[in-house]
Amino acid sequence: MRKQKLVLVGNGMAGLRCIENILKNNSTLYDITIFGSEPHVNYSRIKLSSVLQGDTSLEDITINDRNWYEENHIQLYTGETVIDIDKQNKKVKTNKGTEVTYDKLILATGSNPIMLPLPGVDKEGVISFRTIEDCQKMIDAAKHHKKAIVIGGGLLGLEAARGLLNLGMRVDVVHLTDLLMNKQLDQTAAKMLQNELERQGMNFLLEKVSKEIIGDKRVEGIRFEDGTFAEADLIVMAVGVKPNTELANTAEIETNRGIVVNDFLETNVPDIYAIGECAEHKGVVYGLVKPLYEQGAVLANHLCKTNTSGYEGSVLSTQLKISGVDVFSVGQFEADDNTKTIHMHDEITSTYKKIFFKDNKAVGAVLYGDTKQGPQLLELIVKRKFIPDKEKSDLLKPIDPRESYAATLPRNEFVCTCNNVSKGVIIDNVLEHDLKTVKEVQSCTKASSSCGGCKPVVGELLEYIYSDYFNESTKQTTFCSCTTLTEDAIVAEIQMQKLTSLPEIMDTLGWKNDQGCSTCRPALEYYLGMIYPEYDQSQQTLYLNEKMNALFRKDGTYSIVPQLYGGIVKPRDLRKIADVADKYDLSHLAITSDQRIHLQGLKKEQLSPVWADLNMQLHSVSANSVHSVKTTNNDHLCECDKQPAVEMAESLEKRTEFMKAPYRIRMGISACMHNGAGSTTKDIGMIKINRGWEIYVGGSSGRNARSGQLLCVAETKEEAIRFVLGFIQYYRESANFLERTWQWIDKVTLVHIREVLFNEEYLHYLVDSLQKDLMQRKNLLEVVQKVVK
Repeated sequence: MRKQKLVLVGNGMAGLRCIENILKNNSTLYDITIFGSEPHVNYSRIKLSSVLQGDTSLEDITINDRNWYEENHIQLYTGETVIDIDKQNKKVKTNKGTEVTYDKLILATGSNPIMLPLPGVDKEGVISFRTIEDCQKMIDAAKHHKKAIVIGGGLLGLEAARGLLNLGMRVDVVHLTDLLMNKQLDQTAAKMLQNELERQGMNFLLEKVSKEIIGDKRVEGIRFEDGTFAEADLIVMAVGVKPNTELANTAEIETNRGIVVNDFLETNVPDIYAIGECAEHKGVVYGLVKPLYEQGAVLANHLCKTNTSGYEGSVLSTQLKISGVDVFSVGQFEADDNTKTIHMHDEITSTYKKIFFKDNKAVGAVLYGDTKQGPQLLELIVKRKFIPDKEKSDLLKPIDPRESYAATLPRNEFVCTCNNVSKGVIIDNVLEHDLKTVKEVQSCTKASSSCGGCKPVVGELLEYIYSDYFNESTKQTTFCSCTTLTEDAIVAEIQMQKLTSLPEIMDTLGWKNDQGCSTCRPALEYYLGMIYPEYDQSQQTLYLNEKMNALFRKDGTYSIVPQLYGGIVKPRDLRKIADVADKYDLSHLAITSDQRIHLQGLKKEQLSPVWADLNMQLHSVSANSVHSVKTTNNDHLCECDKQPAVEMAESLEKRTEFMKAPYRIRMGISACMHNGAGSTTKDIGMIKINRGWEIYVGGSSGRNARSGQLLCVAETKEEAIRFVLGFIQYYRESANFLERTWQWIDKVTLVHIREVLFNEEYLHYLVDSLQKDLMQRKNLLEVVQKVVK
């Protein structure tokens, strides 16, 4: 099948994150061409302030180098601007005459810095702070000049001013209002910030309206509307940005403030999309990196035809990136008639916290000095969690390390959502590489390397890891007492050295106990069975064929379980079961929670005649296998149609029976949202909804019940079966022996599992592999097992 041609206009962070997600989802779909106006590969624009402040280098902020483009077969045009879109013929043209056709076109043209239309704005030494070139001009200017003015007391302006101070320049910050960062901070926090920055050496000219820039060829200063004057050799304008809609306007694509898009980032022109700072979604244009990455993920899923609910907008939070200053702001930060607040102001430690509530839900917060609770507050606001009055004041108290956001965050949850770095990944890397600082974690895992909003959580997590309260471990150091090797190392050696039996493994790999132990023997037998399907040394299950198998029990007897797909039994089969029970004096028949009838207490010599009399297909139940599927047949209070759930259960059981697994797999299929089969607390659960099937994974109904996570929503029965079979096979292939599904999901992350299963090519491979394993196991067992007499 011909690959479609995908063209990306804009080589910035939003567009490239979308491309990265497309490649992860399905790298075979598109031939990709990228145009970038700047003469650079993809870099982190938001880290320019860190370069200016001397915390990092220009090389360090590169996100994707040229090798990455080549390895992914991407045609990159740098220093080339797309100037025309031929919508009729689906073709773009650049200022250098390059013409490229497309099937899908993404506009990620970003924003342009606002340059105030002042007299003299064209003089030498008047620049914006937007690109690598702007950053380099500021560094060069500091070598020859000493006085700078930054126009704009917002986030970007203050970061630029701090960088110029670090370069040795004297800096005035000019701002229209009397409060710094007036769009993110209230009066108290803004004044505290101003005092701290003045202590660091900044000078502020507040409530100043610039009138004209003075100088001959090069800037010499600014005159203000009030008649005052300020000297400067360099003027940096950081008064904001505006979406770059020039190309869209030329092509007559709908624009307002930005390029207007819907929830799937589609413009009003078919096959043309827009993301990032140039896009306007529901009247909002976003300029922070986290929303842009969220847009990129949604568009990638849409273009790869994977399930996505669409982009729903973002809750914005602000983190100031200036050394020695901790400021956090999110949501509403000014009180009104509908809000109530709690606050704390400690002048001795220069700490200030204020949280805004509406209808018992947090709607905004401002933190200064101590921002550790920022991520927790962001989560409360985004998820609109109910907070009782008695718990509101607790949000201002110092956090017990054991109860901190970082400590209580589940291991598989993301700390850094920009780069999809989970808590578990950070813990593993900290312990394995002895990481001590946030910067070391950043270099090793990329956590906090984008927007920086998660930096407090990374710091808090580091503090927790090195505290007396931390008792987690990353990996089991050894498999068992018989060997010094890890489980992963043993599996690798079995494959590389083609070891095919327990004695061969133990001899070759230097087992201390040549007989093994209760830990390693069953695990090694499982791995041998997975690597070599012809290997079958089950000690618990007797399997001859579909009508001749039994489960060996601890008391020396056997159990037989007739296969009742979906928990449905026909009257003639029920009579047959009862007749066999009477004939062989089986006084107790167990009807178990898996909706099956167990014939228990059979002696070995009774097996053959019982099989002959039953002449029924049997369900082979071993400890670690895919167990029967529970359905909602017993839920008589709900009048929904139960048949789709029964049919789904039958289909899945027929395609997974007799399969070994790292640990037992329990499944439940509910016919409706009433969840009669307890599907959300099974290893795999499915719930029938109007638009298909919700699929949940990683649940557990044991003593410590655990809710499953939503894997995806499948529109059809066939699609749902493919996702479930793919999940089972990927679990079988990559989980450790006795590792439960939820433990495995925590280890590899649900995002990774989705990336695997949403790749159509790999999903096909997994489903096909499972079917081959099933057929091979059945065929080989029929040959190698001895007939019980």
